[in-house]
Formats: sequence, structure tokens, C-alpha cells
Amino acid sequence: MPEADLDLLTDAARRAGQIALGFWRRDPRSWDKGGDAGPVTEADLAVNDELQASLMAARPGYGWLSEESDADLSRLDARHCFIIDPIDGTRAFIAGQEGFSHSLAVTDGDRIVAAVVHLPVRDITYTAFEGGPALRNGQVIEPADADIDGASVLTYRAVSEPGHWRDGQVPPFRREFRPSLAWRLCLAAEGRFDAALSLRAAWEWDIAAGSLIAERAGAVVTDQRGERMRFNSQRAMVDGLIVAGKHLHGQILDRLKP
Repeated sequence: MPEADLDLLTDAARRAGQIALGFWRRDPRSWDKGGDAGPVTEADLAVNDELQASLMAARPGYGWLSEESDADLSRLDARHCFIIDPIDGTRAFIAGQEGFSHSLAVTDGDRIVAAVVHLPVRDITYTAFEGGPALRNGQVIEPADADIDGASVLTYRAVSEPGHWRDGQVPPFRREFRPSLAWRLCLAAEGRFDAALSLRAAWEWDIAAGSLIAERAGAVVTDQRGERMRFNSQRAMVDGLIVAGKHLHGQILDRLKP
């Protein structure tokens, strides 16, 4: 049942936070993974080891997909799969900033059915399960639905390049940024920002949990072409993302260059 998996993920996310805080602002060892994969720290690996051991012990029949684990394609044969980012926002973590999170999700087929995004420094926990509400620290959340003109959009600088937009006309939205992609989806879900947008392929572990939280909050959640996201794929990537209220989502999709 998704509710039971959500309880499991919530407990695991809090343990992950305790481990991460044991390294945070204590000069953890870090190194570059190479191949444009970015940095990793000893904290990422410690969190990953704990989550993999505890979650797989609790659900031995589930598959496992994590940013910090070796690829195991046997997950493709499992009905259910954990999709985990042990620390989302590793650069922020290394810099001693507060905006990193733990992103944990469970699939049923290609759908996310239970999800947690936990920010341990800020003591914020977002949760959702299939058929239930999206919550922030136990309180129901819902997105805003602004007009694209003046909307606050969580995204990166390159999205404002004219080549991404019809006729080279960049909509006059306000671009904002937060280091954790999972957190960006949750901020859009709770209406603190109007949308989260990426025109780059996104790793599933970055967006799996946040996508369900935003969807259950009432946002429209699609890839950059307006298609439903599908998870536990062989490539483990989604073709960009648009997360916003129905009106704003439609406006963004209409303005993007096909």
C-alpha cells in the first residue's frame, strides 16, 4: 500500500537527515565524479548506504535506483522500485548552505506512488502518496496559478535564452533559483513560487519524489513537451519538466519553441 511505503520513506528520510547533519559544516571529504556528473561527498555515500540497507531490508522485492549506487538493471523487472537521491543539492551541502534535501520515492510500474522530500536543516518535510493529499509538515499545500507575465519561476539562467521560446520572445517571468531540484518542485507545489521549469533532461532521482508531491498538491506536472512523466526507465531520465498551476502550465507550454 502506498501509505505504508510513505511511512517507511518518511522514517528513512529523517534518519538520512541525522546522518547528513553529522557531516554538514564539518568539512566533509568531497571529490568530483567526472563526466559532468558533479561532486559527491562522504556524506552522500553514508546516507546512501543507510537508505539502501534499511529500505531494501524492509522491501526486499523492490528495485533500487539511486544517484550514488551502481546501475542495477534488474530494477526494470520489479513492479516497485525505490528512486533515491541521498543528498539533492550536494554543492550547497559542501558550501554549508541550508538548501539541500533528501529525495525518496517508490514506483508502481512507471508511476510514483509514495514520495518524501526532507530538508533537515530547515526541518521541513514534504510528503504525498497516490490518492492522498500533498503535505508540508503535516499541512495540506496547493500551488498558485499566476499569469506568465511576472510569474516567479524556479529555473536556471539558460532558460532565459531566446532560442528556447517561440519567435525568440522570452516571457517576462521572474527567474529564481534554489540548489535542490526536488525542493524546487515542492516550492512550486506549495505556491511559494509559481512554477518550476527545466529544459534539460533531468535524472529521475532528482524529480521523482517532487513530481508526485506537486501533482497531489494540484499542479500540472509534465515533461517539457507536455507529456506525462514515466519513471524507472532504462535511461533513468525525464525530458525536462514543467510544474505549475493549470493556467500557467498551459501558457509556458504554448510559449516554448516546439
